[in-house]
Amino acid sequence: MSTQSKLAQSTPLHPKRRGVVVGASTGMGAVLARKLAKEGYTVALVAPQKDKLETLCGEINSAEKETRAFAYVHDVTNYHEVPALLRKIVADIGGLDLLVYMAGVNYPPGLENYHFEDDRKMVEVNLIGAMAWLSPVAEMFQSAKAGQIVGISSVAGDRGRIGNPGYNTSKAALTCYLEALRNRLTRHGVNVLTVKPGFVKTEMLKAAQGATPFAVTPEQAVEDIYRAMRRRKQVIYTAPIWRWIMLIIQHIPSVIFRRMSF
Repeated sequence: MSTQSKLAQSTPLHPKRRGVVVGASTGMGAVLARKLAKEGYTVALVAPQKDKLETLCGEINSAEKETRAFAYVHDVTNYHEVPALLRKIVADIGGLDLLVYMAGVNYPPGLENYHFEDDRKMVEVNLIGAMAWLSPVAEMFQSAKAGQIVGISSVAGDRGRIGNPGYNTSKAALTCYLEALRNRLTRHGVNVLTVKPGFVKTEMLKAAQGATPFAVTPEQAVEDIYRAMRRRKQVIYTAPIWRWIMLIIQHIPSVIFRRMSF
């Protein structure tokens, strides 16, 4: 049976939404994939872990009356694969309305250490991988004058703190890139949402140094993200309290901030 014959048919009265989640096999990505399928999306799930992807797709499809999830194995640092893979996904699921870039890594060096190779990996996954996916999707959505892009940045990108310069840089650059896309695409009817999580209770949280206040579950974070998607927000923090925390941090004078130890 072909992919198209498995899909629910889209009609003018009952349009079917189609989305891609890059970084979908674990954590917030897996939770969001389940949420989107439950809300009626057909979802293409992209990640390097084949077994986890297939398990997640099986779980989603067994819970729905029609096939909603399809797995695509891909490492986001293999940038050359993106154009062909994107074309295949769009053909397989019958179009595209949403792209969510969830992929991310965090390798804290410790306060006394510097690791260029880890910094390079963080920039490659957190920033360049996002650009490789979002650039062709932005062009597609601009031409269609419709669509939604969601990028998962971080509160870590709001200011250069001493704990993890490479991670801070990758997320600050991603935030800037998403803002630039938003400024281009809004006039074409395309929504770009930047999500800035604080601490989320996933495997990545184990890499955090020190205390992890206001940590939320992936389910709580995804509810915040989906609500913002529906309202076509531009920037959100999750948990919302981080908006006010980071507002304070952003306004601490540099002469004071550079003496702080977080």
